[in-house]
Amino acid sequence: MFKDIIIGQYINADSVLHRLDPKIKIILTVLYVVVLFIIRGSVSYVLFALMTLCLVLMSNIKPKVFIKGLKPLVFIIIFTAVMNLLLTPGTVMVRFWIFKITYEGIRSAVIMFTRLVLLVTGTSLLTLTTSPLKLTDAIETLLSPLSHIKVPAHEIAMMMSIAIRFIPTLADETDKIQKAQTSRGADFQSGNIITRARAMIPLLVPLFISAFRRADELATAMDSRCYNATIKRTKLNTSRIGKADISYALVFICTNIIIIMFGYII
Repeated sequence: MFKDIIIGQYINADSVLHRLDPKIKIILTVLYVVVLFIIRGSVSYVLFALMTLCLVLMSNIKPKVFIKGLKPLVFIIIFTAVMNLLLTPGTVMVRFWIFKITYEGIRSAVIMFTRLVLLVTGTSLLTLTTSPLKLTDAIETLLSPLSHIKVPAHEIAMMMSIAIRFIPTLADETDKIQKAQTSRGADFQSGNIITRARAMIPLLVPLFISAFRRADELATAMDSRCYNATIKRTKLNTSRIGKADISYALVFICTNIIIIMFGYII
């Protein structure tokens, strides 16, 4: 399950999204999340899902990669949808035991399920189509105006990029530890949710040790290369926003405005 996490992974390919300026991609990803949570109406969600599908196809990344990335979050997505289904008040359609299913609950569950799937898929496009180095430079550039008020933009960008980069690494390490303990007789599958959660505790100690070891190795490697965050650093390659980036951004913004309008018109 852990090896299926795609957040933080980068897949090298030749596509429009890969060639897009990282700063534009970060801004449009934030816009994507904001629009996802303000649209309303089934038509708007259908159009938004179609737009997301178009973005996935434009990335030249196989759709099964995104489906694979949803597997670790299946429980959270289903649990959230079920809670909305059972706990939303409204017009009762089905009643059993102490629970009741309402029309509003069904609608809320479908919306929440759709939102979470689209949220994971859309935000994953950012890291899947942007290398960690370019992502770090873009975050630093966007945060650079805050340096005038003594905000360490470079340090924040470095920490964020390292954290995102090591998500798949730690997930892979967790999967290896789990398989090693399973081969020694550990059981992570049987029992109820509480039992399975307790069975995961033995994974934490070796995982933390591995994480601290990797952090120490990374710090040593950065020190050996004379890395100093306080010194103004230059870049060999600097990204510039071109006409193609602006055109893509305008098309994306106009598309989202149309989707929002459909929710209020229909």
